[in-house]
Amino acid sequence: MPEFIAILLTLFAWVLMLIGCVFIVAGGVGLVRFPDLYTRLHAAGVTDTGGTIFMVLAMILISLSQYQNPWIAGKLLLILFFTLFTTPTASHALAKTALLSGLVPKDEHGKPIIDSPELAQKMALSRAPKDGSVNLTPGASDNADNNKSDGNS
Repeated sequence: MPEFIAILLTLFAWVLMLIGCVFIVAGGVGLVRFPDLYTRLHAAGVTDTGGTIFMVLAMILISLSQYQNPWIAGKLLLILFFTLFTTPTASHALAKTALLSGLVPKDEHGKPIIDSPELAQKMALSRAPKDGSVNLTPGASDNADNNKSDGNS
C-alpha cells in the first residue's frame, strides 16, 4: 500500500476515533444530567452503540492500513456485532425490570406519565394489542381482562 494512502487512512481513523470519543463524553454528560432511569438508559445505550461503532471502525482501519492484518479486523468486527446486539437487549431488560418494579417514567416537567406504579407493572406484564394501540388510562384494560376470564372472547 502506498504511504500516502496509509497516511490518509490513519488520519481518517483518528477522525473516527475523535467522533467516537465525542459520543462517549456526551453520553457521560447525559448520564449525569438526565433526571430519571429511562432517559439515562437511553443516553447510555446510544452512547455505547454510537461510540463503539466509530471507535471500532477506526481500529479496523488502523489494523488494515498500518498492520495489514485482516485477522485483527475480523476480531474487531465480531466485537462490534456483539456490542450492537447486547447493548439494546440489556437496555430493554433494565427498562422492563424498572417497570415491573413500579418505577414510573416522568415527562420533562417531572410529572409521571403513567398514573400509578401498579399500572406500570401491569403494562410491563402485558403484551401489546394486535392493532398496536396502547391505552394508558387506568382501568381501561380491566374490562377486557374480565371479558376474557368470563369466556366471552
